[in-house]
Amino acid sequence: MSAPPRLTSLLFVPADSPRKFDRARGAGASALILDLEDSVAPARKAEARDGLAAQIAAAEGARDWSLWVRVNPFGTGLTEADLAAVIRPGLDGIVLPKAEGGADIARLAALMDGAEAAAGLDPGHLRILAIATETPAAMFALGSYAPAHPRLAALTWGAEDLSAELGATTNRDAEGGWTDPYRLARSLCLYAAAHAGVAAIETLHADYRDAAGLAATSRAARRDGFAGRLAIHPAQVAPIEDAFAPTGDELAEARAIVAAFEADPGLGTVGIEGRMVDIPHLRRARRILASRPEE
Repeated sequence: MSAPPRLTSLLFVPADSPRKFDRARGAGASALILDLEDSVAPARKAEARDGLAAQIAAAEGARDWSLWVRVNPFGTGLTEADLAAVIRPGLDGIVLPKAEGGADIARLAALMDGAEAAAGLDPGHLRILAIATETPAAMFALGSYAPAHPRLAALTWGAEDLSAELGATTNRDAEGGWTDPYRLARSLCLYAAAHAGVAAIETLHADYRDAAGLAATSRAARRDGFAGRLAIHPAQVAPIEDAFAPTGDELAEARAIVAAFEADPGLGTVGIEGRMVDIPHLRRARRILASRPEE
């Protein structure tokens, strides 16, 4: 099984727009998601699917970002045809919308096994990112992602489909924050990802012109434990990458914590500059360093 790719900024690109894909490839995102679901009108889905082979082939070779395709959800009857068309060299993973728990991951993985073999890919090369909160049923299945399927790389959440399912008039309060049902979905996605031992990815910031709001909410997401964020416009990539990057002070502190425990592995707590740190601090320090291995 391949190692999980870096998932800091994940930029959606409509699958029926090679022009936007060419532009997105230079945006600096850690992942690009060619979208066959919401970005493509029903009448254009077959055409978009057929055109993806060339886009995926164009991405083959050395690059510092991973390539994913968001397929149509199981309920549409289009998922298997999507997989057959897009699983080929150059692809790194599948995004599953409207996932409803670990059983859906196992079902998708079984379909990917055959398509992967037919494409000549190494077994387990392709990973899965599940959008885990888009239906009411999904909310009751979040604990079922653990133990994680080996293909599962991350969970993310979404509010738009969920609010439509609930019949909500809006998912935002007067100040622009999430209302209670969607704060709950966000929090439970974070818990579910931690329980499964996979990355939690913050949902998108819909107003791509609101750079200040994007930066502030991205910093808050990193503070809370999210590892990265979805994006819908190339202009969002750099602010997301900046928000999720550890600061120089954080890196220095993390190195000091790891070094202190490595100097005496038998200790459960160590003192650093007059402050006691323990094993949870060590785990956090290692995560910070792992997020920037080049530092």
